[in-house]
Amino acid sequence: MKQLRIILADDEPITLLDIKEILTEEGFMVIGECEDGVSAVNLAKVLKPDLVILDIKMPIMNGIDAAKILSQERIAPVLLLTAYSSDEFINQAGAAGVLAYLVKPVTKNSLIAACKIALKRAEEFNVLRNENLSLQDALETRKLIERAKGILEKKYLLSEEKAFNKIRQISMEKSKSMKEVAKAIILSLS
Repeated sequence: MKQLRIILADDEPITLLDIKEILTEEGFMVIGECEDGVSAVNLAKVLKPDLVILDIKMPIMNGIDAAKILSQERIAPVLLLTAYSSDEFINQAGAAGVLAYLVKPVTKNSLIAACKIALKRAEEFNVLRNENLSLQDALETRKLIERAKGILEKKYLLSEEKAFNKIRQISMEKSKSMKEVAKAIILSLS
């Protein structure tokens, strides 16, 4: 198993040290440490960690705002580690795309479990995102082929089957995808 790479952001140096110690004892690699959300986002953009652990209350940019950027830009999954357990913070964290939320003080077991859950959720979201993109591409391809078939049917008075076979034939002859052929037909004949 590859060594997990983590960035820590907390404006309390003692907490930062304690969390780093727990993580390194468990075999994780802390590749960056900082005291504010802006630095955490910048470090994550450069270092591409497997996980970012953020405190909520930090100077310059709080952990929730940093988590939102990290999640929206798909830079890294986020675990919030904080002293705040109010519903307001939990709801904000969820809306920001946080994958795990842990209330201080933490134990080694709770921290490691939360890290593993956050990473597992990130993997699952990536699989779902890729499946969604694949389905969107398939739907776009289908729409383009249908449109190209319609153009061929009208222009050359072909049946639907013959128009489809013509697109497939061109695809094989030119070593192009049917999507590319359909786009070319639409551009050149419509």
